[in-house]
Amino acid sequence: MTSTIEETGSEKGLARVAQSLGRWTEKWFPDAYVVALVGVFIVALAAFANGSSPKTVATAFGDGFWDLTAFTLQMAMVLLAGYVVATSPPVARLIDRLAMVPNSATTAVSFVALLSMSVSFLNWGLSLVFGGLLARAIARRTDLRVDYRALGAAAFMGLGAVWALGLSSSAAQLQATPSSLPPAVLKITGVLDFGKTIFTWQSLLMCVIVMALTVVIAHLSAPKGEAVKTAEELEVDLDDQPEEEAPRERPGEWLEYSHILPILAGLLTLGWLIYQFLGKPALTVLSSLNAYLLISLVLGLVLHGTPRKFLQAVTLAVPATAGILVQFPLYAAMAAILTKAKGRGGQTVSAHLADFFTSIGGGGTFAIVIAIYTVVLGIFIPSGGGKWLVEAPYVMQSATDVHMNLGWTVQIYNVAEALPNLINPFFMLPLLAILKLRARDIVGFTFLQFILHLPVVLLLVWLLGMTFDFVPPIMPASP
Repeated sequence: MTSTIEETGSEKGLARVAQSLGRWTEKWFPDAYVVALVGVFIVALAAFANGSSPKTVATAFGDGFWDLTAFTLQMAMVLLAGYVVATSPPVARLIDRLAMVPNSATTAVSFVALLSMSVSFLNWGLSLVFGGLLARAIARRTDLRVDYRALGAAAFMGLGAVWALGLSSSAAQLQATPSSLPPAVLKITGVLDFGKTIFTWQSLLMCVIVMALTVVIAHLSAPKGEAVKTAEELEVDLDDQPEEEAPRERPGEWLEYSHILPILAGLLTLGWLIYQFLGKPALTVLSSLNAYLLISLVLGLVLHGTPRKFLQAVTLAVPATAGILVQFPLYAAMAAILTKAKGRGGQTVSAHLADFFTSIGGGGTFAIVIAIYTVVLGIFIPSGGGKWLVEAPYVMQSATDVHMNLGWTVQIYNVAEALPNLINPFFMLPLLAILKLRARDIVGFTFLQFILHLPVVLLLVWLLGMTFDFVPPIMPASP
């Protein structure tokens, strides 16, 4: 258990404001599930105000509640697979070696931020665990006096800056997987593979700029001198004692400790992947959420070496998926009420919202307004994929109406969606458990990142958006 930070004379200006905001957030922000419940009732009230009958709203709620069942499991598996890979022995050894690279305290903070974001491009769940373990490994060094709070904030930058611009982006994965999209959304957007979203040169350039900005801020904002608070000063125990392997008591346990089964599973997956690349375009394979999860999960099995150790890691990872499992059905219900509960004139709330955003016009104004709207909504609904299902029907319809490129609209959402994570502590929870810190210990540093990121992100979505041409939606081929 750690003590909370103390305000000192060395914390001035924006840092002190950020710490005050952290304390306010921790005290007044309810659990994300409660916020999702409130969101359902707000959407229902909007439908009633639009003229929908109680029967229509209730029917939309119940019928839509399980619309995201497949995607809910997929997003839970993203986090679980990332956790399993990050806690494997080979990755742990890699983390210990990387921890010895920085040669100064401030460089250590920016180094953690850079690696956290780089890993996050592959898997946001992996980034949280990897970043947390790297921060702990650096904090154990006796030759560096590094601020543990700043290290923790840097470890969160993967999820607070660029996660949604990478391969595990919920919105991009959804748009590339027609089987996971509700029909109402698929009808508007069509299928958008990664070549139209995260692998465009504009998106990659934006990712590099945001990463560079984040590293610079992390480096310059790292406390120095008397302002530094080490893990020891925060009363955080950094001793990682490996669990003793239980003795084998039954003949049947031989297979549980066997290295053969993980290797065979790995070879089967490798063979499947090779045939996928031989038979399909590379972008189609890379855009497949199911393929991504299969590779990630089997990689975790192979890296842990035995089924027993793999299952132990899975057991530790499962609690972190609880928020996803219980919240996503509520987001599905919200999306259903927005798109299916018709009111006066046969229009849904989603249609009215689409008309509003269409009235804003195209070009830079549309991009900036959508980004700001996504940031504000994301502060109260911290869920990239679930929230996209709520926003997509009217945002993408508006984008079509004003001829904004649909793939870039997804990326506007993605880069803006990451920003609220710097304020709302919901997605910090798995990381905080690893660091043994509280949200307000690190949210001051993440809030500073938010303040400086926001204007840069708005400028990027505006300028880069003008380099796109509008492409009509492409519907999936009939089976």
